[in-house]
Amino acid sequence: MFDPTDLYRLGDDLPELTDPVLLYHFDGFVDAGGAGRLAFGHLLDELEHRTVATFDVDRLLDYRSRRPIMTFDTDRWVEAETPRLAVHLAHDTTGTPFLVMTGPEPDREWELFITAVGQVAARLGVSKMITAHGIPMAIPHTRPLGLTAHASRPELIGPQSTSFGRVQVPGSVAGLLEFRLGEQGRDMVGYAVHVPHYLAQAEFPQAALAALDAVTRSTGLVFPLDGLRSAAEKTTAEIEEQIQGSAELSTAITGLEQQYDAFAAGSAGQNLMAESTPMPTGDELAAQFERFLAERDETES
Repeated sequence: MFDPTDLYRLGDDLPELTDPVLLYHFDGFVDAGGAGRLAFGHLLDELEHRTVATFDVDRLLDYRSRRPIMTFDTDRWVEAETPRLAVHLAHDTTGTPFLVMTGPEPDREWELFITAVGQVAARLGVSKMITAHGIPMAIPHTRPLGLTAHASRPELIGPQSTSFGRVQVPGSVAGLLEFRLGEQGRDMVGYAVHVPHYLAQAEFPQAALAALDAVTRSTGLVFPLDGLRSAAEKTTAEIEEQIQGSAELSTAITGLEQQYDAFAAGSAGQNLMAESTPMPTGDELAAQFERFLAERDETES
């Protein structure tokens, strides 16, 4: 029988924590606008942290489907990226400790990995686990971002309106983790931030801010967000500049605003998941933004 303890290694001198929250996000699943990746990556960039647990990526990843980047210089290999899946200990701006688990989504041994995560969470005394990611929606960037909350117990998120009924979707490790550990009685919460479909492939810091705001409401943790807010303001200005230069884009965004406002007002038949009036598709809008995104990349490189 496989032993889940073989999948992870705990650090030396583990801290004694009192009911910490564990935030987690795995790269590889749907994450429109980079909402989850940017949010939790921002925390690790801004806050001092140390690694308290690592997982065996050699067993969990399929390198041939996601080949690590290697650097060749003239006549030899000089660098190779090493994927890392780990749990980090950080403290918020008030000094409250919390944990962050990030890394690539495992390709294999999902059930064993989930058992291993449960063991690590139990050893660290975790009280609640929270994940976040972005999903593309037919909404304009000029309106407040919504989010869909889900949890192992309804009282963890309270009442909410949602565009989702009962649906079947491709699974993810994050979703299965919430389901399996929730079955065991652990408090699990997730936030899916609604990201404009035409910006789903770009980095959209506004979505990361929405994710972290939701985490703060759920946990009381306070995060340094000035850098993320500045990035969001810059992104908004660049998007507006692109739209002002294109009558077609401006008309399309106006149409999305009208559709969104009708939905928000409770008009019958409106659904942000599927456009019920003639509108440019997400691919069509995204194609019009390709030049804008390419120019951003060239400017920032």
